[in-house]
Amino acid sequence: MTTPSTHPTSALQERYADQGSSRGSRALFPILAFAGVFQAVLQTVMVPLLPSMPSFTGASQTSVSWLITTTLLVGAVITPIFGRLADMFGKKRMLLVALVVMTLGAVICAVTSDIAVLIFARGLQGAGAAVIPVGISILRDELPREKVDPAIAMMSSSLGIGTALGIPFAAAIARYSNWHVLFWVIAAIGLAVTTAAALFIRESDVRSGGRFDGVGAVGLTAALVCLLVPITQGSSWGWGSPAVLGMFASSVFLFALWGFQQMRNRNPLVDLRASGRRSLLLPHVTALLVGFAFYGNALITTQQLQAPGGDAGYGLTILEAALAQLPTSLSMIIFAQVGVRVSRRYGPKVTILVGGACLVVGYVVHAVPHKPLWMVIAALAFAAVGTALVYSTLPMLIVRAVPASQMAAANGVNVLLRTVGTTMCSAVVATVLAASMVGGVASPAGFSLAYGVCAVLAALVFMVALALPGHDRAEKSPAEPLVT
Repeated sequence: MTTPSTHPTSALQERYADQGSSRGSRALFPILAFAGVFQAVLQTVMVPLLPSMPSFTGASQTSVSWLITTTLLVGAVITPIFGRLADMFGKKRMLLVALVVMTLGAVICAVTSDIAVLIFARGLQGAGAAVIPVGISILRDELPREKVDPAIAMMSSSLGIGTALGIPFAAAIARYSNWHVLFWVIAAIGLAVTTAAALFIRESDVRSGGRFDGVGAVGLTAALVCLLVPITQGSSWGWGSPAVLGMFASSVFLFALWGFQQMRNRNPLVDLRASGRRSLLLPHVTALLVGFAFYGNALITTQQLQAPGGDAGYGLTILEAALAQLPTSLSMIIFAQVGVRVSRRYGPKVTILVGGACLVVGYVVHAVPHKPLWMVIAALAFAAVGTALVYSTLPMLIVRAVPASQMAAANGVNVLLRTVGTTMCSAVVATVLAASMVGGVASPAGFSLAYGVCAVLAALVFMVALALPGHDRAEKSPAEPLVT
């Protein structure tokens, strides 16, 4: 067991946690939670617009697919880098940088229809991926101790809440107004949340110090690009094409080289030795798996609900499909707090086990062909509850595994792995559904297979949770890191 005295930042952590209520903590959580929902909305608003973007921009379908790919790619790269910078130079500072950059991206999208400029702007919006890990770190530093777990649970779940809100939000505006208006609205929201953060969030005094690992940042960027680009473009380029195979091989080489460099660096971008400890490794593996499992609930179901009525689809409009998913997705707000209560009473292990079981049940129901619409809603609910329980628990495990001075970096890696899982899900689902197309519509067997793949990943979440620490870990103070 590592005691707080071992970490110089722990005394600072306790000092500022106790003073949190007198330093604007009432405004802190709503601002950060809204910022988390905002960045998730910004990541998903392009999904309902994507089929229409070729006609809006005059570009090919392959070109407009980069409007999503670029955001995911930049988000994956930015998250661990901003996490490390936040620990070193200030969490509020890096939060504001992320919010300003993503708001600027929204403004650019609002004033142009040029595909190249739009892709660049969507890349800027990818900086928002750093909002959640940096926000969680601020909450740990600033809130009173008893409020930390519920706050970070809700902050972590804001990704799912924002995803649920983003699709109907974009669909409604795109249907009843010009699509540029959507990004003007988003830019206004971004300006408001940035201003609130600048005025009402104080800068934490908990810092890690050290030098920024520029070489490691470049190496990680190159490795992630070589991994994620072929994953997202494999369906259009061909999974056996030289470009895809060459980039996958390059990613393996670059990750190995980067790992060697990180292990020898005194100030690494990612502390691989710490990440290899059981207390961090298992939450990171779980994040990768649940990132895949969670995304399929919205991605596959949205397409199935909109498919022509018959054997496979339900013939709903994009807005009707989005609204059908909204109530169950918003239930994540409730079950994020349920997850905190379960973790406090029975331990995080039980919470993730229950969450993994709910995900499995949801996808098994999803995979049933020719089911009535109410069963789709039920399956959505089970998967949404499972996602909320797991997402609310992962940052709690990380809070207990690292000192406050490394919180943003550790959560950045966790969110990075969620993003990789989400990207892999998008690629696998696209490939499975494309292979089952009949007359331009995926077959019932194709939808069942896609859901079945997600069910397997959900089962793996359950299996990994079996190796997590037991009940005693839930009793530790959030300010007291555990080392195993």
